[in-house]
Amino acid sequence: MHIVRMIAYALVITGAIVWGIVGFFNYNIVAALFGDATLMSRIVYSLVGISGIFLLATTEAEACYCDCSDESHFN
Repeated sequence: MHIVRMIAYALVITGAIVWGIVGFFNYNIVAALFGDATLMSRIVYSLVGISGIFLLATTEAEACYCDCSDESHFN
């Protein structure tokens, strides 16, 4: 599961950078590399979207909860 999570993080970060470039410079790298609305660009966008949903669904489930009021573990 660790490898899947790392791939998902990489795809989400890549997607965020691509959308940042679109927002700031009005330049779509994915469309420039693979064409506008081609099968390959749709696959890239779909993988980024699936990764975001995966991270959203699994991050809370895997969070570690502890009683932070007990500070004895800091000693």
